[in-house]
Amino acid sequence: MRSRPPRAADTSPVRRGERWTRWLFVAPAATYLLLFFGYPIVDNLVMSLQQYTVTSFYTGDAPFVGLRNYRTVLSSPDFPRTLLTTAVFTAGSLLGQFTLGLALALFFERRFPLGGVLRSLLLLPWLLPLVASGTVWRWMLDPDTGIVNAVLRGLHLTSSGVPWLTGTSQALLSVVLVNIWVGVPFNTAILYSGLRDIPPHLYEAARLDGAGPVASFRHITWPLLRPVTGVLLMLGVVYTLRVTDLVLVVTGGGPAGATSTLATRSYELSFRQFDFGRGAATGNLLVLLSLAFALLHLRADRRARAL
Repeated sequence: MRSRPPRAADTSPVRRGERWTRWLFVAPAATYLLLFFGYPIVDNLVMSLQQYTVTSFYTGDAPFVGLRNYRTVLSSPDFPRTLLTTAVFTAGSLLGQFTLGLALALFFERRFPLGGVLRSLLLLPWLLPLVASGTVWRWMLDPDTGIVNAVLRGLHLTSSGVPWLTGTSQALLSVVLVNIWVGVPFNTAILYSGLRDIPPHLYEAARLDGAGPVASFRHITWPLLRPVTGVLLMLGVVYTLRVTDLVLVVTGGGPAGATSTLATRSYELSFRQFDFGRGAATGNLLVLLSLAFALLHLRADRRARAL
């Protein structure tokens, strides 16, 4: 069967000019992504397959070891605990951030005096540098001189104070609470925008049908807010998995590795033990986890759209 010749409109100079114009608009963004995202990812992948140490920077000699760095990281006795800590830290942070963010978004949806000012002030924790926020919280949660334990002692809720930073279970709870405090403003802002996009006449019709606040939230707010919720949770997972500076400032990964996550472990291997190969391998495991969550979100979103 003979193929048809291309139409004249496809080979005309105007058509070719439009095609070249589209590529010229795409070229700057593609170049930026390749230079500042593609190259570091490829270089990190290559480094994870090498025995890359401090001397490699001077000699340029980094022997190829294949997947040995990955096997060393995965077979480490501390890896299961680090993975569990990462999961608990991520799940606890997301649950607290989303719950409080949704409650505040529903609260700010009502009109009241100084509502806009309070919404603006709510963004301060998210705008502050994480190192500054972590330093302040470390001082506040200090077991001996911190203001949190001072208030608890003043209220006679405890006599010796809570070991927020020195107890193994309390330290993990502390970094989760601090990360919730940092992430609540972002969740509130996104969910508040999603609530504002819901048509008001739907609530008016529900009230005419006798639906109360709980029924309106269940059958109107939550279904229409679900697309925003999916994107927000996916971004929260990707962001929380890579949180490093906050944990290092508040607890340093301790005590006894109780708050050591995959992100802090990658930092420790690379910049404290100077084993850049294993550090890069641990970082690539984080990338794979983030990619897996992103693919799960896209698959769930595709199924929801198909229904």
